[in-house]
Amino acid sequence: MSNDSSSIEKLRWIMAQLRDPDTGCLWDIKQTFSSIIPHTIEETYEVADAIFSGDMQDIKDELGDLLFHIVFYAQLGTEQGEFDFEDIAKAVSDKLIRRHPQVFDVSHIIDAMDHKKKGLKPENEHNTPDELNNQWEQIKAQERASKNEALDTSTLANIPQGMTPLLRAQKIQRKCSKVGFDWTELPPVVDKIYEEIAEVLAEVNASEPDQQAVEEEIGDLLFAVVNLARHTSVNAETALIKANRKFEKRFRQVEQVIEKQGLSMESANHRQMEAAWQQIKSL
Repeated sequence: MSNDSSSIEKLRWIMAQLRDPDTGCLWDIKQTFSSIIPHTIEETYEVADAIFSGDMQDIKDELGDLLFHIVFYAQLGTEQGEFDFEDIAKAVSDKLIRRHPQVFDVSHIIDAMDHKKKGLKPENEHNTPDELNNQWEQIKAQERASKNEALDTSTLANIPQGMTPLLRAQKIQRKCSKVGFDWTELPPVVDKIYEEIAEVLAEVNASEPDQQAVEEEIGDLLFAVVNLARHTSVNAETALIKANRKFEKRFRQVEQVIEKQGLSMESANHRQMEAAWQQIKSL
């Protein structure tokens, strides 16, 4: 590896050395596509956490860790003779160009230049987000048809099973909304949440609670809350990440308040902890 090689070439070289069956790292050598998945998901969340923290150095480092995972998958693909890093880059480049005809199609570009000469806005500036999203979905459908994939005509077709539950719930609801299966006003969305809370409590307070039924009702409640988030233009996943961060920050401060009282969280009673919590919330 020469010193004038690009950073990405160096990274790919490092990956190849780590996977060398004779001199590589034993942990890296034994990994497969499937075994890396949990680590990739973890790295993705670490990127999100870094972005929420606002620390640019941390964001850069975590993005590097995530990039390494892409290179890792590319190395596995190379070893199996299926694809390499260049194939991945080409595939996504071709897809982006194909799915953005309003930007890359020659006729659109010529039209945009003509409009600019006449002092007019290019036509693609009039596209609404909904129109662009519909165009994106239509192109995706055409791509699936060209691959002769089994045609799933359901509104809920092609929603990845691997998405986190909150994101998948949001995706399902958005798909249903596009065909009109949705409330157009907020009050019934909120009413549904109260309805689901009542059903949870009914199961919990039953003379012989059925744990499976309790789980099912709580799932319905969570789904209804995601629907409220969607109707208020809030990303449920992002909202929960921020709520987790806020709670963690406050809880750590509660621990400090309790400690200053000469107590520990184990020795403090509920009243003392609640008083500390309310003190922190008021700051």
